[in-house]
Amino acid sequence: MSWKSLQATLADNGYIASDELAMAVHLSVSLQRPLLLEGAAGVGKTEVAKKLAALNGTKLIRLQCYEGLDASTTIYEWNYQKQLLSVQAGKGDADTERLEQRIFSDQYLLKRPLLEAITQDKPPVLLIDEIDRADEEFEAYLLEILSDFQVSIPEIGTITATSYPLVVLTSNGSRDLSDALRRRCLYTYVEYPDAKTELAILQRHLPDIDASLAEQIVSFVQLLRKEELEKKPGVAEMLDWTAAIAGLGIAKLSDNPVELQATLVCLLKTQADHYNIPREITERLVGQAVP
Repeated sequence: MSWKSLQATLADNGYIASDELAMAVHLSVSLQRPLLLEGAAGVGKTEVAKKLAALNGTKLIRLQCYEGLDASTTIYEWNYQKQLLSVQAGKGDADTERLEQRIFSDQYLLKRPLLEAITQDKPPVLLIDEIDRADEEFEAYLLEILSDFQVSIPEIGTITATSYPLVVLTSNGSRDLSDALRRRCLYTYVEYPDAKTELAILQRHLPDIDASLAEQIVSFVQLLRKEELEKKPGVAEMLDWTAAIAGLGIAKLSDNPVELQATLVCLLKTQADHYNIPREITERLVGQAVP
């Protein structure tokens, strides 16, 4: 499949990808290289992995990163309760070596996302979400997994990948990632969509929306993102707001300023942002957005 065909297939499944993003995804698949997607929260980075899993008819395995991730959370841990029960049941067994082999076997092993991803019969999509939230130590360890696609378990040995997952990493840019990780991955920065693309996304998800109202909504959101905000509204927030407006029967953004201001709960997600976008600013933006 060419990158253009991939772009069209993604669009048919509700994801409008830019040329650069479509090419990056295509090359990641064809070269079997991890893909690092960086950009602000809400631009659709995570959705790329979800769509790829759906298109390939394969499993999506997600590792949500946070500070303090360790091997037991990301790779494996032993089912200690089950092991203890087995030890108690085998107290009369004098062969301790045989008992040890039994309790340190696959049936007592709890696979976490990284180990699960390399032991699937069909290559899954491994989503490592918000890698910038994890510690640098975990990032370095992750490089080893991505380089060799194998895991060493002291009690069992080395487990080598039965299939190579398609790896998608996302970052919101909260800290600088290492050069080593960036070299290992293909990279693209995912921007907020331009007005034309965002309108296409809206119409794809909410095809029954009035065309004029859809243009007003997209124009308003595009203008709102240029204001001083702690959290700029993403595509998901834009779609929520559109659904809210349609549900309230608003035909034109300028029809009911009080009601419209109240709907901004869909777009503004912090107290500071609500304070920074009072009704006067909303009306100014509406005046620019409504022809």
